[in-house]
Amino acid sequence: MKEIITALGRTFIRMPIGMLVVLKHMFKKPVTLDYPRKKKPMAPRFMGRQYLERYDDGSERCVSCGLCAAACPSDCIYMEPAENEKGERYAKVFEINLLRCIFCGFCEEACPEEAIFMGHHYEFSADNRDSFIWTKEDMLVKHPRKDNPFKTLFRRVRKVYGVTDKTR
Repeated sequence: MKEIITALGRTFIRMPIGMLVVLKHMFKKPVTLDYPRKKKPMAPRFMGRQYLERYDDGSERCVSCGLCAAACPSDCIYMEPAENEKGERYAKVFEINLLRCIFCGFCEEACPEEAIFMGHHYEFSADNRDSFIWTKEDMLVKHPRKDNPFKTLFRRVRKVYGVTDKTR
């Protein structure tokens, strides 16, 4: 009988303490977001979806040198080079397997043409595995488009430190 009274006493003491915790947090600003309608702003260094850049004239920057595929630790980049009628190289086939990609950004760092960059897009779910293999057409940015200020700053810093910018 003494144990039952002790248990009831602890219950009636701890219940108001728990309710005080609830009341304390009820009037605070909520931490969660209304996700589909409000998206969390990502940090400038966040690495999301990969994009392939274009030159100002609309031609693609990638010359299919293979450095991004060599730098990729998960071996998720596949490319086949080709030459156009002017003798310039381009990527005939450029694919990224997102199921293998670890979004490390080594491909972006290794590219001498600054053709591939990691964007801030992080919503790419699908219902089948084939849609996670992105081709060149899926990754090329629209032309014309407004320039990314971070990319412009990155190119300026490269020029200041003597890294040659490969533009046409």
